[in-house]
Amino acid sequence: MKKVNIYTDGACSGNPGPGGWAAVLEFNGRELELSGGEENTTNNRMELTAAIMGLEALKEECEVTLYSDSQYLVNAVEKGWLKSWIAKGWIKSDRKPVINDDLWKRLVLLLERHKVAFVWVRGHNGHAYNERCDALAVSESEKFIKNR
Repeated sequence: MKKVNIYTDGACSGNPGPGGWAAVLEFNGRELELSGGEENTTNNRMELTAAIMGLEALKEECEVTLYSDSQYLVNAVEKGWLKSWIAKGWIKSDRKPVINDDLWKRLVLLLERHKVAFVWVRGHNGHAYNERCDALAVSESEKFIKNR
């Protein structure tokens, strides 16, 4: 199984507001940058979208280390919240529906295909790939601001 690193970030100007996402895939010294955005979204949706788009770009099953500065994303998977939400029919422990369940459901399918370990990195702290993803995501969100 190929080992791939995926670095992701999401950005939003306002919450909700114009947003962008970015992922950098790294395999055997080669890199692929992906980015995109939405006119009206939230930061959490962009963080999830970055992870989803990075994983969807993989053409075969891979062992992935996914780096994100989103505790929302990393903790949901690594602390078992996601499994609990699924078991409870997409209801959280506070008995409210899971927000962004459409994206979480897409992510679940990808997690079934790939072996993924999530690693949290502190945002805006000099991590080269995180800074690169942030710049790409912000640039994508700014496209919507300029077009208003």
